[in-house]
Amino acid sequence: MPERPPDPKLEESTNRWMMGGLVLLALLVLAFPAYRLYEPGARDQAREEHISSLIAQGETLFATNCTPCHGDRGFGATAPALNSKQFLAAATDDQIRSLIAVGVPGSQMAAYSLDYGGAMTLAQINALTTYLRSLEETAPDNPDWRNPLGGG
Repeated sequence: MPERPPDPKLEESTNRWMMGGLVLLALLVLAFPAYRLYEPGARDQAREEHISSLIAQGETLFATNCTPCHGDRGFGATAPALNSKQFLAAATDDQIRSLIAVGVPGSQMAAYSLDYGGAMTLAQINALTTYLRSLEETAPDNPDWRNPLGGG
């Protein structure tokens, strides 16, 4: 097979494309470390915004569904005080979700999960749990949190 004659235009075009590829490769090599430095902060901010949104949703759900029995901000009324250092330290998030979802047999605490005949979705129960957990930092010391209105 005969060899092709040199084509200076083709050679010049090929060299331009190769140089463009090298420049693009260099930009990508520089972009990945920059992204790696930027991304954790963006994720942290998104996580904080998500938690703030859950707290706001949970606060609304609590005011609508829980305040009549557990009192304003969970300080207790005819049902136990949920805004208590003792309760919040003792209960895990899974336990709180379970109490809300399934209720407490033998008490007036009904099941709130759709799966158990209630009116709340799992997302709403998670929002309510996040709201209750947000109270932990400023929760008062209330060793008698189980007794409604502080009485026996």
